[in-house]
Amino acid sequence: ERDLENEELADFIRKYDEKFNHTLGYRMMTDRINRDENKNYNDKQVYKVMKILGIKSIIRPKRRSCTVRKSNNTAKNNLKRDFNASRPNEKWVTDVTEFKYGKNNENKLYLSLILDLYDRYPVGYAISDHNDNKLVFNTFRSAVDANPGAHPLFHSDGGYQYTSPIFVRMLKDNGMEQSMSRVHCCIDNGPMEGFWGILKCEIYHYGKKYEAREELEEAIIEWIRYYSHERYQRRFGVRTPYEVRSEALCNENPVQYPIPENKAIQKYKAAHYA
Repeated sequence: ERDLENEELADFIRKYDEKFNHTLGYRMMTDRINRDENKNYNDKQVYKVMKILGIKSIIRPKRRSCTVRKSNNTAKNNLKRDFNASRPNEKWVTDVTEFKYGKNNENKLYLSLILDLYDRYPVGYAISDHNDNKLVFNTFRSAVDANPGAHPLFHSDGGYQYTSPIFVRMLKDNGMEQSMSRVHCCIDNGPMEGFWGILKCEIYHYGKKYEAREELEEAIIEWIRYYSHERYQRRFGVRTPYEVRSEALCNENPVQYPIPENKAIQKYKAAHYA
């Protein structure tokens, strides 16, 4: 009976490993099979069978540096690394990241995106050949148009787009308080950095390259759709950001999904935000 169960599990693992381009680790594989196939495997079972099959996920490399900005007086770090949110549209974080394409990666494409800290749902984004004010302004407008009446705390780094008088006015006109990461403190915008890491790891899986701009843009758009509507998160009870958001927007008292406390972060907050 155990052998038959393992054979069935092996078939599921092969199926989902192929379907998701070899990006699922054993935890995500477990969640995917259990929910989609109505099974009840545990992590240990899935790990053992994946190991026997020689199937493993991509290991995301650690980021060793971040963009250094000049000090600014536009806004303080009002977010204070408190990445918990009690409901949608309470806290938004944003950033711009760069992608390369072409035969020798000689071309660049930029993605600007705003992430809601409650459900980690991308509330707005824009793609452009240029990292400029227009890119950031278009991103902001897309988020506001999709969430009329939202007045979140708005956090970013100190990039020139976010310190521009026009953007500061856009925030004020929409009733949003501005917050900015401090110089040399990428972790002040940790959820956004983590989102970029997952995105790039999965669309550039196993050395994947993009020669054409259209191919890369299509891959980015498709991944954002997949992340929002199909990529289960264990923190949300093996549900997607879209599912969590849809439920919360219809509920006066949304379910809370507190982030497990990290002792190192607690110590840092005590020293810097007492």
